[in-house]
Amino acid sequence: MVAVALALTACSSSKPQAKVSPTPAVNATSAPGLPTTVNALPDVTYPQLRQLLTSLHGTPVVLNVWGSWCGPCREEGPRLAAAAKQHGSEVQFLGLDVKDSREPAQAFIEEMGWTYPSLFDPSPNGDVERELGFFAQPVTVFYDRTGKQVDQVSGPVSTADLAAGIAKASG
Repeated sequence: MVAVALALTACSSSKPQAKVSPTPAVNATSAPGLPTTVNALPDVTYPQLRQLLTSLHGTPVVLNVWGSWCGPCREEGPRLAAAAKQHGSEVQFLGLDVKDSREPAQAFIEEMGWTYPSLFDPSPNGDVERELGFFAQPVTVFYDRTGKQVDQVSGPVSTADLAAGIAKASG
């Protein structure tokens, strides 16, 4: 009887879900719309993203488009984490999560050890990504201090590509 009760309790779906505790983001700057926590994942539209990128002028930016379901994103995730830890106080790293659900995305961020914030495109078709002109993940875009795009990598970004893009953006 006790075993049956324990089994039923273990299979119960009324178990409360764990809340994601806010992890402060290591941001190179502050700007309206820039999340201050790593796992907040606020919704964003294309105009809001453009406005945020404009407000980040004066700071180099690395924008990575990703999804928790994306194998190549998983491959590059640790490299982005390492680059952000090394350069995150001078370069603003920013993620854009697309075609995803918030819970798996937050778990992915934690698993990758990212210290920078990401935004969430709530459209199932990746509308923000498409407005940026991209149709597959991952994509990493490098912007200089004036907001000019200086480099782009489609597919999983390598350590060498990250270093080169950051150097161009910071130059």
